Amino acid sequence: MAEKLGAALEKLKSTGVRMTPQRHAILAYLLETMCHPTADEIYKALADRFPSMSVATVYNNLRLFKEAGLVRELTYGDSSSKFDANISKHYHVICRECNRIVDFECDLLGEVENAASKETGFVVDNHRLEVYGVCADCQKKHSKQLN
Repeated sequence: MAEKLGAALEKLKSTGVRMTPQRHAILAYLLETMCHPTADEIYKALADRFPSMSVATVYNNLRLFKEAGLVRELTYGDSSSKFDANISKHYHVICRECNRIVDFECDLLGEVENAASKETGFVVDNHRLEVYGVCADCQKKHSKQLN
């Protein structure tokens, strides 16, 4: 984690971004949790340490991190955007009950990009895959409610 944070901080500094304590804390939180939080969740997690920080500060920093290529904004339906500090190529499984997002990797999906490129002539540079289901915790809650 410290290595990723250091690299992210260097990337920001190289673009002329001044590192504030709040900015550092938001970035560290994203890299530590890897739980795809919303801006509001980040704000609530850091509010005790930074009582003068506003939700707008969190949003502004997330936008800055997104523009610097340090985070991805995940938008699913009508719910609030979630933010992902794992910028490597990966996919998400989303629980329909609690909206929890879990990362997974699948090398086979690169073949889908190749097939799409061959068939259409497009230069494919990205794709998005969302898999939906019910997480293990929600399954346990349901089974307890039935018993």
